[in-house]
Amino acid sequence: MAKVIQFTGLSGAGKTTLANGVQQELSRSNYKVAVLDGDVYRKTLCSDLGFSKSDRIENIKRLGRLAMEMSDDYDFIIIAAINPFQIARQWLRDHLNAKLVYITCAIETLTIRDTKDLYRRAMLPKGHENKIYNLTGVNDYFEPPLAPDFIISTETDTVTKSIEKLKSFMMLVR
Repeated sequence: MAKVIQFTGLSGAGKTTLANGVQQELSRSNYKVAVLDGDVYRKTLCSDLGFSKSDRIENIKRLGRLAMEMSDDYDFIIIAAINPFQIARQWLRDHLNAKLVYITCAIETLTIRDTKDLYRRAMLPKGHENKIYNLTGVNDYFEPPLAPDFIISTETDTVTKSIEKLKSFMMLVR
């Protein structure tokens, strides 16, 4: 049965990059690792959901149920999604005994990185045709985790160092 690890953090903090990197690293050691990327599943399994609090929680529950279905085929399943609400993180912990990894990075750094142009668009004036009104951490809520099992700062650590730390953490919790 797979050990489920949930990554939470703001858009651009590095959840997908680190999930894919640690997946590759662990695969080299013959571990079977699946990555359930929130952005990918928003287009398929969760395409009917919006960005209300209830929709965001349902999004996480669906990813959790998918992880349950896949559990027998993997050593680790990483759910990499913004997951802004404690209640959804707790649901994953309660139903899958999922460990929580908080991927942190300051908004100022995320704004500079902004590969998807989301932060710039969220900061446009109200009424602008390209403005985003639901960017987590800017103009939509993000509850910082109360008690994460592990914290990675992609502002201070390189991708390589972060992957090394994640691999060590995952080996401890398996």
